[in-house]
Amino acid sequence: MDKARGSDEASRESGDGIRGAAPGTAPVPLSVLDLVTVGAGYTASDAVRTAVGIARTAERRGFHRYWVAEHHSMPGVASSSPAVLLAHLAAHTERIRLGSGGVMLPNHAPLVIAEQFGTLEAMAPGRIDLGLGRAPGTDGATAAALRRTDRLHEGADDFPQQLAELTRFLDDSFPDGHPYARIHAVPGPVQATSHGGVQSRHRPPLWLLGSSGFSARLAGSLGLPFAFAHHFSAANTLPALDLYRASFRPSEVLSEPYALIGVAALAAEEEREARRQVMTGALSMLRLRTGRPGLVPSPEEAEAYGFSDMERDFVDTWLGNVVHGTPDAVRQGLDDLAKRTGADELMITANAHGGPARLRSYELIADAYGM
Repeated sequence: MDKARGSDEASRESGDGIRGAAPGTAPVPLSVLDLVTVGAGYTASDAVRTAVGIARTAERRGFHRYWVAEHHSMPGVASSSPAVLLAHLAAHTERIRLGSGGVMLPNHAPLVIAEQFGTLEAMAPGRIDLGLGRAPGTDGATAAALRRTDRLHEGADDFPQQLAELTRFLDDSFPDGHPYARIHAVPGPVQATSHGGVQSRHRPPLWLLGSSGFSARLAGSLGLPFAFAHHFSAANTLPALDLYRASFRPSEVLSEPYALIGVAALAAEEEREARRQVMTGALSMLRLRTGRPGLVPSPEEAEAYGFSDMERDFVDTWLGNVVHGTPDAVRQGLDDLAKRTGADELMITANAHGGPARLRSYELIADAYGM
């Protein structure tokens, strides 16, 4: 049995589609978060091809899951439609779990999400995760365009109610007398209970995503797995994980807390090259945070950029939370982070200008852990 199959079978044996096995010498299961970034000089088609390459590499090397994240109106991020991307990736992989990290629930009608992920479950049975966030994944004006409303906080404030509605659609469990009792998300469980139905009632497990305490507390109270965005909210990681664990109530899904954290990490054969690559992501984030989103700059552009003192402080702080360097240095950084946070899983995102550097990073990390 190869290591990838071992991790996949461990997940199936757990019965929840959530927990995985630590591959090789890794302290916990390792997974991938892909923003499907578009670098200067590359096309969106190039980015999608790279996404396929990363997903297949992750599957071959024993990473537990591969997620894509919903973003909008960002030239350097080609993941505005997670369900579409996941359908494409499902056709190019066989075993690895695929999911959203996440779908931004306030941007969509719950029935639409249930239909999309029910379709994905039909395409890749037992391999789909549905991670949900409450932020818009974009700026306020774009959020208004997505929601066709100028009440930008309306969806986020209603998140628990939207989540409950989505869960009912996924489970086909609206009570008699409810306005939606005769509405069914298809593909879905209704096809198992219809005359002659043989379909499994299994549906994708729900995850709550967060960068603060709100979703941590909600995930805990509902007994759901929780994914925290350490890669851009590191200062809140420990408080959020503590809150999740303290709030946790056992459920049909989990008997004990299960938390993963997103980690920005990039490995290269030489420390200098790793630094050169992560600077492209740092400059891209600086531009995004200052209202100038664009394609991910090349290493040459990042090297030539004239940072102001304030910009340099931002970049230094940002890079302080990016695990980067030689494979051994990255392995040590990931080990330390797993120990410090007690995370049950690390989800690695490698943000750099070009696909080859990102693909190589995942290979080197896998090598470092003997995966």
